[in-house]
Amino acid sequence: MMDKYMNTYIDRRMKYLIEEWQLATKNDIADFSRRLAFLADEVTRLTAVENAASVKLSALEARAKGLEAKIR
Repeated sequence: MMDKYMNTYIDRRMKYLIEEWQLATKNDIADFSRRLAFLADEVTRLTAVENAASVKLSALEARAKGLEAKIR
C-alpha cells in the first residue's frame, strides 16, 4: 500500500522533483547532444572562414607593402 502511495506522489510531483533536484531528462540530454553536434559543425565552418580571412589578409598586407614601396 505504501509503495502505491509513494508512486502516486512521485508521479504527481515529478516535474517539481526534477526541477528541485536539477535532474536531466532524456529530452534534455537529446537536446544537449544535438546542440553539441551543431557546435562541432560550427567550429569546423568557422575554422574554414578564419583560414580564408587569413589568406585574404596576407594578400592585402602584401599589396599594401607593394604600394608603400612604389610611393617611396
